[in-house]
Amino acid sequence: MMKKIDAVFEGGGVKGIGLVGAVSEVEKAGYTFECVAGTSAGAIVAALVAVGYTAQEIKAELNALDYNNFKDTSLLDRFGFIGKGLSIGLEYGIYEGHFFEDWFEHLLQVKGKTTFGDIEFAEYEDPKYQYKLQLIVTDLTDRRLLVLPRDLKDFGIRPQEFPISKAVRMSMSIPVFFEPVQLTDNEGQVHILVDGGVLSNYPVWLLDDGTCDPPWPTFGFKLIELNTRILKLPERNPLTNAWNFLNALAGTLLDAHDKFHISESKGDYERTIGISTTVMSAGQEKEIRATHFDLSREESEALYQNGANAAKAFLDRWDFDRWKRKYRAHLAQNPSMKTSVLQNTS
Repeated sequence: MMKKIDAVFEGGGVKGIGLVGAVSEVEKAGYTFECVAGTSAGAIVAALVAVGYTAQEIKAELNALDYNNFKDTSLLDRFGFIGKGLSIGLEYGIYEGHFFEDWFEHLLQVKGKTTFGDIEFAEYEDPKYQYKLQLIVTDLTDRRLLVLPRDLKDFGIRPQEFPISKAVRMSMSIPVFFEPVQLTDNEGQVHILVDGGVLSNYPVWLLDDGTCDPPWPTFGFKLIELNTRILKLPERNPLTNAWNFLNALAGTLLDAHDKFHISESKGDYERTIGISTTVMSAGQEKEIRATHFDLSREESEALYQNGANAAKAFLDRWDFDRWKRKYRAHLAQNPSMKTSVLQNTS
């Protein structure tokens, strides 16, 4: 029997292969993805799921990818630290991001779904569920969180016509590493858009319908360190040169999120598949970082397996009816758009 879920995928740079391992087990358990959302690396996985890729297909594409190709540079960037410094000063980032966007656009073309209009739900009027995919982006100009595609209206853009690859490129633009994407709003103001993880790396709340009886659950796919509920002690990170500094800055933005930001009272922990980012590499335990672009095949496979194992354990204990009784019974009995649509089409 096919069972529907919504899904929210956390960001985490190259660690995203762990999310794919978890997706593989959820698929095997008979679940299908209705609405999906994500930030950064989670945006990549969510978008591929939204256009019809299976976990095995995504894994094959990532295995064939050299992550170092994402570090595409302009002529200016090739003049050592001086060039990189000028690139940051003039372009707000080192790497162009063109390789990523071209690579991702090709993947979307294979499935014949390249714009948000190709993944629109005509039966849903609520903007929260109008599109199968939603992505988190940080607007540095207005210092606010954007949810795409619905916030594209603020820029005079019809969401149906906007390229999914461009939106994913925005969401994964790690500050300093990648040049941000720029959009001009209706008043002519240029906005600098970067990685959604700056403001919300794990928006597990995004697809909640606010009712006591949602018709299907939201599963969160989250990359975690060991002892995630224990406040992490400071980790010494010597800064000996400018490149060291830039790595530390970007890594801290993506890795050092507050471990207590998801709500226990709303049941977020219980609906989260927590995927370890610690692997065994060359016989030693290693914590994989978001900007570890030299990820080995062994490390990638270990992260994938971490995701698969986490999803198996989660599904063994998951009980949606019990979860609703525990965390949603207190909510008002207001029908959601999803519930009414479900009743009208059943």
